Amino acid sequence: MAIQLSLPIKLNDAATFENFLVAQGDSRQLLLTLLRDQWPYGKEPIVYLWGNRGSGVSHLLQASCHAASDRGLSVQYLPLSAMLEYPPTDLLDELEQLPLVCLDDIQLAAGRRDWEEALFGLLNRMRDTGSCLLVGGNVTPRELPLMLPDLQSRLGWGPVFQLETPGDALREQVVQFRAMRRGMTLDDGVARFLVNRAARDLHGLMDCLDQLESRSLQDKRRLSIPFVKQVFGW
Repeated sequence: MAIQLSLPIKLNDAATFENFLVAQGDSRQLLLTLLRDQWPYGKEPIVYLWGNRGSGVSHLLQASCHAASDRGLSVQYLPLSAMLEYPPTDLLDELEQLPLVCLDDIQLAAGRRDWEEALFGLLNRMRDTGSCLLVGGNVTPRELPLMLPDLQSRLGWGPVFQLETPGDALREQVVQFRAMRRGMTLDDGVARFLVNRAARDLHGLMDCLDQLESRSLQDKRRLSIPFVKQVFGW
């Protein structure tokens, strides 16, 4: 289970490996294999994922937490977008005792010396304890505008993976896949209509799917283009 902190952190229940669509031959299969096989014995002390919003970085960080927790390991997910107002030394103290720590939005710590120094200290302590760190950012470690060169170097010690932002075709596949996982049928035409009209990122699409699932159950209607138009006023 996760360490108990009085922080506004909650893992997304849907952010699991099973809910992450990887087609046959997709280059991301290597990354998924690495992350799935990490636990309970960390094969890589640090893994760095980067990509734009909606690329799946946060999803895979949280999926790793779910998978490790399901195996009885203590984990901690820390999205820096919600953490920067807290003293970093208090947040990161003793996290090296956990088998897995996931730090999201690492780019937000760049240029903040207190955070950079605290992160550098955590990385050193985790190396000593043999714990594993999974880091998510929107650029490569080399492109982070960090004040501490040693922190930049350490963040790039392990494998670095880029996650491409999915195009329309893949977004259609993802929304159909996630609908199927919820027991709903979303045919190609409806999926294409939804992708063309909804928010461009996957987060927005999943929010739309939540609403469609709720209304479909409430109204006992199948997912069709007229029904989607009615729900969203399109």
